[in-house]
Amino acid sequence: MEKLNSIDDLKRLREKLSLEMFQPDKMRVRACCGTACTATGAHKVISAMEEDAGKRGLELEIVKTGCQGMCQNGPVMKVEPANIFYQKVKPAQASPLIGYTFLGGTPLRQALFRENIVSEPVPEMVDLPFYKKQLRIALRNNDKIDPKNILHYIAVGGYKALEKALSSMTPDEVLSEVDKANLRGRGGAGFPAGKKWKHTKSDKNPIKFVIANGDEGDPGAFMDRSIMEGDPHSLFEGMLLCAYAIGARYGLVYVRHEYPLAVKNLKHAIKQAEEIGLLGKNILGTDFSFHLDVREGAGAFVCGESTALVASIEGERGFPRPRPPRLSETGGGAWGYPSNLNNIETYACVAPIIEKGADWFKSIGTENSPGTKVFALTGKVKNTGLVEVPMGTTLREIIFDIGGGIIGDKKFKAVQTGGPSGGCIPAEHLDLPVDFDSLAKVGSMMGSGGMVVVDEDTCMVDLAKYFLSFTQSESCGKCTPCRVGTYQMLQILEKITSGKGEHGDIEQLEEMGRRIREGSLCGLGQSAPNPVLSGIKYFRKEFEEHIYDKYCRAKVCSGLGVFRIEHSECFLCGLCKEACAFDAVKVTRDSFSIDQDYCTKCKACYTACPIGAVKVEKQQKKWIGVRG
Repeated sequence: MEKLNSIDDLKRLREKLSLEMFQPDKMRVRACCGTACTATGAHKVISAMEEDAGKRGLELEIVKTGCQGMCQNGPVMKVEPANIFYQKVKPAQASPLIGYTFLGGTPLRQALFRENIVSEPVPEMVDLPFYKKQLRIALRNNDKIDPKNILHYIAVGGYKALEKALSSMTPDEVLSEVDKANLRGRGGAGFPAGKKWKHTKSDKNPIKFVIANGDEGDPGAFMDRSIMEGDPHSLFEGMLLCAYAIGARYGLVYVRHEYPLAVKNLKHAIKQAEEIGLLGKNILGTDFSFHLDVREGAGAFVCGESTALVASIEGERGFPRPRPPRLSETGGGAWGYPSNLNNIETYACVAPIIEKGADWFKSIGTENSPGTKVFALTGKVKNTGLVEVPMGTTLREIIFDIGGGIIGDKKFKAVQTGGPSGGCIPAEHLDLPVDFDSLAKVGSMMGSGGMVVVDEDTCMVDLAKYFLSFTQSESCGKCTPCRVGTYQMLQILEKITSGKGEHGDIEQLEEMGRRIREGSLCGLGQSAPNPVLSGIKYFRKEFEEHIYDKYCRAKVCSGLGVFRIEHSECFLCGLCKEACAFDAVKVTRDSFSIDQDYCTKCKACYTACPIGAVKVEKQQKKWIGVRG
């Protein structure tokens, strides 16, 4: 690639590429090659399509894009110029897909999206319920470009904001525009990026760092990873604008080693940007220089915390430390230099703000939380995947309109937002507008954007135990409230879910949760009790049933309830007896029954019964003076 020596060179290259690479009538397939689609065989499909197109003599361009969002239905792809969206494409469908679409001018119906088996297929991506209410800013290029080709990014308008900043804006004007836009950090805390940039710039140290936090250790979360894999240059452009605004010359992208595709694409993109003159010394012929590198972490959840992340970058163990000094001050950042730290999604939103203006950004979302937010929608929802919606979109719209509702049309029970440190939100708050402040009011948080939906078959006590076990195991152990407190809370939850809960356990969990929040050093410990405390707040009755009735209404926890066989439903298959290791299932000539003296409540018979004839009921026991 020829090096760009001026801003005019970049403009001319973009004009040329736009004409060459986006011809409206060209036969083109934009195939998702994100992690999920790759795992379901996207590259095999692409190879089959290339082979078939070659045999037919077709000039077919296949663009291997980043994550297009609809991960559960992968491999997915868009076909141009007809703008047809295909899902769950198999290698065997490659030949008929090309034949029908490009030669016959008709969609391949078997690969189109359907809401259910009897509904009509939906051919165009914009008409799919999953995409209708989405607005993509951070993910704006993920379904358009090949992340390994910098020319694709430039062709769709990439580096236009950097071009504008270097040609017509001072560093202070760039900073002022980001501050005016009220871009709040998408990593979870929601602190205004502009204010953080100002504080870093105010430090007199001439050496400053711009750091991107791509750790993203939340289970089921893959927002930042998808940007790093599918559109790394949008991250770089945001970091370049930040460096220009605050006077930094060095940048680091911190990413966990478990994201091999992200690491590979980031390093490749850095090399291309350096070759073309968009990273390094005297960028585009100006006196602005910026050098960027990738730092891989060992995958510790605590390294999402800023000071622990910096320790990991420096080669030390990921331990958080007290503040001040803050990262933005001398002595607090990487190797003691002032450092601005934002997460990947935050930086990805910067270029559109500079290009289109703060007022445009503020026209989207809510007054205190402008813009959009990317969520990883997972759990018991029909359409899981990556969604980006304007702030203020309600939980109901995300879960039911975009996500398609609950699998099997079961009853919605709760949604857990904010990752393992977030809170569980019940059905009564389904119409809650999703933004930083509204989530905090109901005891949850935005976090990095994880959104786990659960249905009526989920035990809220067991769910709280699951998330607390994650944060407890990921605790660095530096401070006592987090190290010991989360362990003690987990022990109480283990006791409750195994049928050994006692009066006072709920109150003890609440008290310990408050103390851990107040006494922990970093955000991990301060937020670790959230799933338990929000679970108790909204689902206290379930906790009480586990303790006082020895009963789990979701039939999830072992050691709880009374097991019996409903004779009117049982068809005497004998599977319950085969499954019982303790000879608790007794057989008479015409029935099966469970001997309570032998029953260990292991649930083997309940699980083995194919028709649900084994019932789990509350223990008929009187508790006097202890409940309520």
